[in-house]
Amino acid sequence: MFELIDKVNNSKKKKFFLEKINIYIKLVELISRSLNLKLFKNNYKFNKKTFLRICELNIYKSNVKDNNKLLVQILKKNLYQQFIAAINFNVKYKRKIGNLLDKFDDTKRNIININNEKKNKFTLVDFFCGAGGFSYGFVQENFKIELANDNDWECIETYKLNHPEILDKKIIRDDIKKIINRLDKFLPSPIDVVIGGPPCQGFSNANQQRIINDPRNKLYKYFISAVKKINPKIVVMENVKGMYPYAEQVKKDFNNISYKLDYDILISDQFGVAQKRQRLFFIAFRKDIWEEKKINIKDIFNEIKLSAENVNRHILKDALDYIKPLKSPKTKNQTEIDDVLTGKKIDINSFEGNENSYLKLINQNRKIIFTFNHKARFANKINYQIFSKLKQGEDGTSEKIQNIFPYKHRNHIFKDKYFKLDQDKPSKTITAHLRMDCLSHIHPTQIRTITPREAARIQSFPDDYFFLGPYLKTYMQIGNAVPPIVSKYIAKVIKKYL
Repeated sequence: MFELIDKVNNSKKKKFFLEKINIYIKLVELISRSLNLKLFKNNYKFNKKTFLRICELNIYKSNVKDNNKLLVQILKKNLYQQFIAAINFNVKYKRKIGNLLDKFDDTKRNIININNEKKNKFTLVDFFCGAGGFSYGFVQENFKIELANDNDWECIETYKLNHPEILDKKIIRDDIKKIINRLDKFLPSPIDVVIGGPPCQGFSNANQQRIINDPRNKLYKYFISAVKKINPKIVVMENVKGMYPYAEQVKKDFNNISYKLDYDILISDQFGVAQKRQRLFFIAFRKDIWEEKKINIKDIFNEIKLSAENVNRHILKDALDYIKPLKSPKTKNQTEIDDVLTGKKIDINSFEGNENSYLKLINQNRKIIFTFNHKARFANKINYQIFSKLKQGEDGTSEKIQNIFPYKHRNHIFKDKYFKLDQDKPSKTITAHLRMDCLSHIHPTQIRTITPREAARIQSFPDDYFFLGPYLKTYMQIGNAVPPIVSKYIAKVIKKYL
């Protein structure tokens, strides 16, 4: 999970290395509080056990003196001392800490990977994997991921942290077109399923020039090329609903590489997710399997829907229950600063043990002692007034705010720019646009917009799914993801045909 210290050789690697070091230190501080153990912050004596623990984290391999020198250079003296104190605490209370730091521990991650190799029968490749929501659902259904690929630094780092069952070397940050010709190197064995959601901005409902050959849709073409090269048994592709008028063209493209494909729109709230998110899914079978098994893909979509027929339906309130209330900061540039009132990147979950059916669903009935990414964002005076005056379900056309609404002369365009969510209904769709302003997702009962953690809950990510990177980028990662619960239902049905 960590980079070897002598490989931290560019600004991006250094940024994520420092972020993980800070997260590790903060987690140790919170663990000491939750377990009522004393953390001696001045205990930065370096001994053999300290060295071995740092080696287990894959920061050092050998040569203590040179590695220490490099670590001090990167962390600076104060952060270095905090880190060594955290390491020494971890060494002293290893048994009491249990598995709370396992995601950062390469030795534990390797054990998880070995166990995963033994129990998982079917293999998977995930292109445009993003933060890992699509993969996460398949992993819960015991698929073994052989390769995950994305070109975004933050997404890949988030994916790595939250998927300890996959070796880091199988999580590739690169442009898909650059790795297509190297897939044989990454994939030594046949692959059962390829999944992915290639960005297709040219198909978006917000775009009026939706053309199958739009240059922005070239990544979809590379996805097709990758499928052709890998030749999996089944392909599952997800995309925006706006692609529906061009679905027949997609069908032809897959037919040209010997796959039979069909498509349907799946709506997330029908699978128990606290969000009404409509997305277009494509399922394709290699022709030889389709002919042998006489598969009707429409029937598979119906089976996926029927498998969730008796699931508990959830509303927004279910996702927003049992989490600390926050206030919006009234000063700019506070998103990376922890604060009692406006929230923290990492905090103790003061509601541990208090879960409704939705939280039990997304957390797989696990007790989670931390709260991650729960931090409110800045609101200026006008927005604060608008948040206060709007009732649930009201938008920018409300008479209550016309005297202060900054876009009233363009209501026909901006009426959805401000929207107060209704807690008694499933949430409107969580999108990557939330990174821009979040005004379309105003909290139903608090005077602020929703936090990244609340958006992640609405998307059905578990509470211990930690999103790395700058604050606003976490919204993008969450908004672009396939809800893991929807993915799980798809995986559960798909594996029957393997």
